[in-house]
Parts: sequence; structure tokens; C-alpha cells
Amino acid sequence: MSEYGAEEAPAESVTVAGNSDVVTARQMVRTMAQQAGLPLVQQTKLVTAASELGRNMVVYGKGGVIRSRITTEGSRKGVWVEFQDEGPGIPDVDLALTDGWTSGGGMGLGLSGARRLVDKFDLETGPRGTTVRVVKWNR
Repeated sequence: MSEYGAEEAPAESVTVAGNSDVVTARQMVRTMAQQAGLPLVQQTKLVTAASELGRNMVVYGKGGVIRSRITTEGSRKGVWVEFQDEGPGIPDVDLALTDGWTSGGGMGLGLSGARRLVDKFDLETGPRGTTVRVVKWNR
């Protein structure tokens, strides 16, 4: 079992090169959230986080891959989602996770907002790309 729960099911994936691919990934994540039995409010939080993180992949990471699967931990069921790009990385992670800070023209709520919307948030970054993994558990 990983730190994100058991990995029984293989992940589904969407290659993200533009905004239309982010929409496809959102639909994949919503379907998984429904299959995992997440209530509507939790589904919406997860899909919103996926949208923000997917958009960041397009704008800053030059696209990438979003993977998602249903996961379990004990009696809990949830959805694990991974966002992986091969962009230049995030130079200052602490600053990037600060509410209101933006490196572009956005509102500065992408990473920090996504982190608040999920139950587990892990970010790894370097000059060869960024990977964000999140989990939203059924409540």
C-alpha cells in the first residue's frame, strides 16, 4: 500500500496539451469521484482542484499527463489524481503556495486553492518538471 492508499485499480490517464484536454481530464476525475461514492460537494471540490492543476500544467508546464484512479485505505474510498508535466519546474514552491501570489495574470489561487480543496496534497518539482498528487476521500 502506498502513502495514498491501496493501488488496486490501474490508473486512467489523459494527455494534456490544451484547455480542451483539461475538460476531458475533469470529466475523468468527476466520473471516478462518482464511482468512489463521493458526495456532490466533495466531487465538486476535487474537480475544481483538478481543473486548477490541469490549467497550471497547460500554462506553466507545457502540458503533461493526468492520471486518476479509485483508491482505498482501510474502509475509506477515495480518488487519487496525479498531474505530471515536463516544464521548467517551480522555482520557489513556498511562494507559489502562498495565497494571492501569481507568476502570471491569474488570481493566485491555483496551487494554494487546490491544496485546500483536497485531503492529501504532494508536490515534487525540479528543472525537468513538476508532479502533484492529490487524494480526496469519501466523507
